[in-house]
Amino acid sequence: MGKWSELTAKDGVTIGAYEAAPKGIARAGLVVLQEIFGVNRHVRSVADDFAAHGYHAVAPALFDRVEPGVELGYESDDVARGVAIRAKTKHEDTLADIAAAVDAAKVFGAVGIVGYCWGGTLAFAAAQHVEGLAAAVGYYGSGIAALPPGQLCCPVMLHFGDQDKSIPLADIEKIRRAHPDIAIHIYPANHGFNCNDRAAYDADSATLARQRTLDFFAQYL
Repeated sequence: MGKWSELTAKDGVTIGAYEAAPKGIARAGLVVLQEIFGVNRHVRSVADDFAAHGYHAVAPALFDRVEPGVELGYESDDVARGVAIRAKTKHEDTLADIAAAVDAAKVFGAVGIVGYCWGGTLAFAAAQHVEGLAAAVGYYGSGIAALPPGQLCCPVMLHFGDQDKSIPLADIEKIRRAHPDIAIHIYPANHGFNCNDRAAYDADSATLARQRTLDFFAQYL
C-alpha cells in the first residue's frame, strides 16, 4: 500500500518519508510521527492502517538529518541506539521536517497529526508551532510536560498508560492543568502499549485508543 518519497524542508534539507495512500479519494491528510526507532515496520503498519481508513498518511523519517534510513527493533541495544540518535537531533530542525510533511499532506485536504513515544511529544509540539494542522493526537509522549508553555493551534487528544514509569501521573496532571480543554485518556497499560511488536503491547488499550483517535480525526478532519 505504501511507498517511499522525499520531503524538502524550508532550509533545503531533504529527508525520506513513507506514504500510504487510501483506495479512492482521501478524506484528509495525516502525518504519522515515529518513535525513537525510526520509520520501522510498526510505524509503516500504522500509516497503512490509517490509509485503510481513508487518510493519506505521511510518515517523515525524522532521523534522516542525523543518520538516514534508521530502522530499529525493540531490544535493549535498539533502545540505546535510538536514544543516542535522538540526542543528536535538533528540535527546531525536527519541527521543520514535520512542517514539510504537513505541507505534503495538505494536498489531500485538512491535515491531522499523530505521534507515538518521541513522536507523541513532537505531535504536541507541532500543535503549538506548526501551521496548517486541524487536529493532533499524541501517544505516551514523555516530553510533553517539559515543553515550554504555548498556545495550541488545534484540538488535541493525548493517550497515556498508568503503568508507564517514564511518564508519572503527576506529569499528566500538569498537562491537564495547563491545558484543561484537551482530551486526555489514561489506560491500564505501560509505555508503548499501542505497538504490537513490543512486550508492553496491550490489545484492549490499543484498540480503544485507536477508536478514540479515529473518532477524533473524523470529527475535526
